[in-house]
Amino acid sequence: MKKKLPAFLITLAALAVLGASLLPCRAQAAVSQIGFTPASEAIDLVNLDTGMTVYEKNPTEKREPASTTKIMTYIIAVEQIKDLQGTNITVTKKTIDELSGTGSSMSGLEAGDVLSAYQLLNCMMVPSGNDAALVLAEYIGGGDSSKFIDLMNAKAKKLGCTGTHFVNPHGLHDSNHYTTAADLVKITQYAMKLPYFMDICSQLSYHCKLTGGPRAGTTLTLSTTNRMLISSDQQYYYRYAKGIKTGHTDESGYCLVSSASADGYSYLCVALGAPSVDKNGKDIDTHGEMLDSAQLFRWALKSLKLKKVVSANDTLGEINLNYAWKKDTLRLQAEKSFSTILPKDVSTSSIVVTKNVPKSIDAPVKKGQVIGTATLSYANEKLATINLVAGESVERSELLRTTDAIKSVLTSKWFLITVAVIILLLIVYIILAIVYNRKRKRLRKVKRYRKL
Repeated sequence: MKKKLPAFLITLAALAVLGASLLPCRAQAAVSQIGFTPASEAIDLVNLDTGMTVYEKNPTEKREPASTTKIMTYIIAVEQIKDLQGTNITVTKKTIDELSGTGSSMSGLEAGDVLSAYQLLNCMMVPSGNDAALVLAEYIGGGDSSKFIDLMNAKAKKLGCTGTHFVNPHGLHDSNHYTTAADLVKITQYAMKLPYFMDICSQLSYHCKLTGGPRAGTTLTLSTTNRMLISSDQQYYYRYAKGIKTGHTDESGYCLVSSASADGYSYLCVALGAPSVDKNGKDIDTHGEMLDSAQLFRWALKSLKLKKVVSANDTLGEINLNYAWKKDTLRLQAEKSFSTILPKDVSTSSIVVTKNVPKSIDAPVKKGQVIGTATLSYANEKLATINLVAGESVERSELLRTTDAIKSVLTSKWFLITVAVIILLLIVYIILAIVYNRKRKRLRKVKRYRKL
């Protein structure tokens, strides 16, 4: 696979919604420096405490996910099989034959082996067994893995994935099998809430004792493919890492979905497409996806901090108030508290608050009534929009209201036009009356003259 020169926009999205009343808004990026050039072609780093993306590179670019596909396979299996520990499944010859000669990563299953669904999940996630993934898919699909794949795609759509399409349950190369870093974040965040998921994918090894078949009682010892978890592997080991799933084909490059927690902060990183072969087709042994992920975790945990920008009831300005006795303005407050992920050396005063409110508001007003919104920005990038509410209740003065109503009528356009028309008609009437009177006087003079 030919390595592409990285061209990326480094981003820091600095918003975490801690109040339910924050209006939905996709977090925008604020330019930051992470101190290195990632080898992975697509990356999405998310703060799990807030759901905020703090770094991204080509997050919506469609890429082959390789064995990170198995995160979705895990989701479907857990949701379709109610009793994971008590459901025994037999490995079929069809499954083994289908993967024969593919060079797949396998967990060592053979036709006739009997395992529980729970054991198969371990065989799939720890050593990245394609055989275990296909066994689960065919079992749930009633012998037809395409039915299982339909469930995968339906689930991806339900989770809001817009750049994902699966054609198999294990991730072997297929040009129609793809996802994005942003979609994998959604898929993984969902999977992390499911039973056993983090326990299984964070294991260094798993001992699988077959429950039936010709090899009943045989124990398969399976080791993780995630070198970030192995303390003896000093090149890739990262002590705060947990899980989650590796992936690799020549077409996909090296892929990794991982998480890390330290000092009260948790992050999820999806890194796709680190080069695994050079321009001459020679294998690249360095796992750039693991190095990228570890460095991004270090950067985030060392450089970023959750900071409160606005507290509930903080005053964020005033608005002109009408029809209130001896009160011309109304105090505006933030409806809920608002916090943000920022670099530790950046002050919250760097966040710009731009209010979107009417020029004035009429009394009566109730405390907590939504008056407008405030847009929060950092480094010229929009972060979020929050509600601005009335900081106090104000009654209406009926005298002022009536006076203003009369004034409005007297100064209205149609009233003035009507008055002008009346005045004009009156002037015309007066002129006509004068003309008429003069004409009558002349006629009288003429009649007197004739009588003489």
